[in-house]
Amino acid sequence: MKQTLQRCLVVMVSVLILGAISCNKKPKDADIQASIESVLSADADMANMMVTVTDGVATLSGECKDDACKARCEAAVAKVEGVKSVVNNCTVAPPPPVVPPVSDALSQAVADAVKDYPGVQTQLTDGVLTLTGEIKRTDLQKLMMSLNALKSMGITKIESAGLVKK
Repeated sequence: MKQTLQRCLVVMVSVLILGAISCNKKPKDADIQASIESVLSADADMANMMVTVTDGVATLSGECKDDACKARCEAAVAKVEGVKSVVNNCTVAPPPPVVPPVSDALSQAVADAVKDYPGVQTQLTDGVLTLTGEIKRTDLQKLMMSLNALKSMGITKIESAGLVKK
């Protein structure tokens, strides 16, 4: 009976020691964060993401190029050892503005608007009309009214900083 009691005591002490050792193997938040940063930096699309880890909960922030990238970040972080859950605060970059192509009709309309002002040159790029050259002060307002009327055809901005007024 005494030996059985001693054996039970030895088994209980062994279980406690193993339990204590296994608790010490729990990864620290700093180690988890370092592992996550390593995973994220390996992918160019996720390299700029920020992560913080508190009690095994990884919180992601930063800007992803699209929803698929955001989901990939979360999935990759969730696989890292020690991560209990992932809070994905990443945002998705807005799509670039759609710039209508310059139509031949718009190019012709711009050419028609400036044809009476031989000192004025134009450049139309992605909806931005840039004016350079020289024009009489009295003619400038009339030219600008003509060009502003073309905004409905696709001109988004008129830049005249390079236009010299005589």
